[in-house]
Amino acid sequence: MSSAIESLVSYGSDSGSENESESGSGHDIANPDATAHLKPLTGGPTMTLAVLNAAPEVAVKECVETGKHLDPSLKEVTFNPTFETLFAPEFGPVNPFKSQQMTAPRNMLSGYAEPAHLNDFMFERERRTFSTFGYALDPSVGTAEVSTTSYIGAVDEAEKNKGLTVFEAGAKKTEKRKKVKGGEAGEIETFLGPWAKYADEKDGAKPSEEEQKELDEITAKRQKKGRNEEEAPAEEKTVLHVKDMYDYQGRSYLHVPQDVGINLRTADVPDKCYLPKKQIHVWSGHTKGVSAIRLFPASGHLLLSASMDCKIKLWEVYNERRCIRTFIGHSKAVRDICFNNSGTQFMSAAYDRCLKLWDSETGQCISKFTNRKVPYCVKFNPDEDKQNLFVAGMSDKKIVQWDIRTNEVVQEYDRHLGAVNTITFVDENRRFVSTSDDKSLRVWEWDIPVDFKYIAEPSMHSMPAVTLSPNGKWLACQSMDNQILIFGAQNRFRLNKKKIFKGHMVAGYACQVDFSPDMSYVVSGDADGKLNIWDWKTTKLYHRIKAHDKVCISALWHPHETSKVITCGWDGQIKLWD
Repeated sequence: MSSAIESLVSYGSDSGSENESESGSGHDIANPDATAHLKPLTGGPTMTLAVLNAAPEVAVKECVETGKHLDPSLKEVTFNPTFETLFAPEFGPVNPFKSQQMTAPRNMLSGYAEPAHLNDFMFERERRTFSTFGYALDPSVGTAEVSTTSYIGAVDEAEKNKGLTVFEAGAKKTEKRKKVKGGEAGEIETFLGPWAKYADEKDGAKPSEEEQKELDEITAKRQKKGRNEEEAPAEEKTVLHVKDMYDYQGRSYLHVPQDVGINLRTADVPDKCYLPKKQIHVWSGHTKGVSAIRLFPASGHLLLSASMDCKIKLWEVYNERRCIRTFIGHSKAVRDICFNNSGTQFMSAAYDRCLKLWDSETGQCISKFTNRKVPYCVKFNPDEDKQNLFVAGMSDKKIVQWDIRTNEVVQEYDRHLGAVNTITFVDENRRFVSTSDDKSLRVWEWDIPVDFKYIAEPSMHSMPAVTLSPNGKWLACQSMDNQILIFGAQNRFRLNKKKIFKGHMVAGYACQVDFSPDMSYVVSGDADGKLNIWDWKTTKLYHRIKAHDKVCISALWHPHETSKVITCGWDGQIKLWD
């Protein structure tokens, strides 16, 4: 401080002399008396001031890190605290309103449960012993102190069994069984079987040469018969159920009727569709579940049904709604059916490994196709110039293409990793989409055996039923996670995430989906036998009808009607709703 005063004094003297020389007048700043008050007092008594710290005491970071305080609510400690730190009293004032119950430590709703470790095997052993014999070891008693009082439950039973557990009792039984059957496991090489003691007797059980010859013949016959039954396809026949096959003008039942109030010949669709409310007819004739139904192409005046009773039936949709004809020719359940474009012929695929081509009018079986594998689906090529070709999805992961003129396989599409469930033609029949048990969807160009689009996501499930929308823009796929997924059917085949239809239970069943002709509604059956109807725009479940006693496997909306829906189920019935 003294140096600062000196500098100030020197500064004053310099400036004073300058002023004096310039003006010739002014105060004498360099006078020592004038600066005396600026100098510190010396020689007098000095006074010291005590330092006061008004800030409250706060735990310093270093103190916390060294472990002077430990929060009792911590579940994990990242350092090694000392014994004093761990058992130090908690910070803060005592709560005078805390009851004894509140003060007690609690780690669950009803109080404090002591943590204890119990071996999984020991727990399972005691649980099974208790459920079988009615007693178990008291968990509060140590295993070293086991006595008759150490058991809970049926103590008398425990004394009787000497505290045997389920596993010990089971081991004793196996020992007994071993002794009865021929001794210890080590003696298995010397064990000659239960009839060994009779081997040395003169009158042995061996047949004579003549008997042996006879036995061989019988065995060979049985094997041959079994093989023939398996290989030989069932005999084809047909039954006409109507009195006259032709009317007075010589027209068969394939002729489109004109007296039903709707022009079935035009391709017009209804302006607006409505929800079906009630059942108006039941077609019954199948003795087992119906697996598939198909409407007659374009007009929809006839209905073809395939059943697990190995039969295919043709029904009228209008007028008397009679059963017109039954086609018999499969030895096992029929899986799928498909009309050609004109409806004059149809294909059937069955579990007897046969595909058969039938004449819709005469009921005659025109030809048979097989590659020794089960066909799961069959489709004619919808192009008018390719009506002689059809494709079938097989159980051996292949899609096989046949020519009905030569009865030969002309192409094989072999890329799937599981049985092929569906085939659907898209993009003006230039391409087709297939789904499989390998949970994928593949898109193929016609006659090119390499898929150009492969869709498979980890979240995807198998899709055993696929339907193309009436406008040809969308594919509705019944997914095994109880929802209907919508894929674009043009170009990119993307999943439409805004259109997912839920609310029904179909897991495990290939329930066929369909659209209303005006694209207002989506319909599907389910595992409970219900008919579900969703709104296409909002994806809301609008209506649900109890349609069948068993699984409702298929639902078809009539292409020319505003509200007629046909359903079939595993109860063997086909129903018409309006």
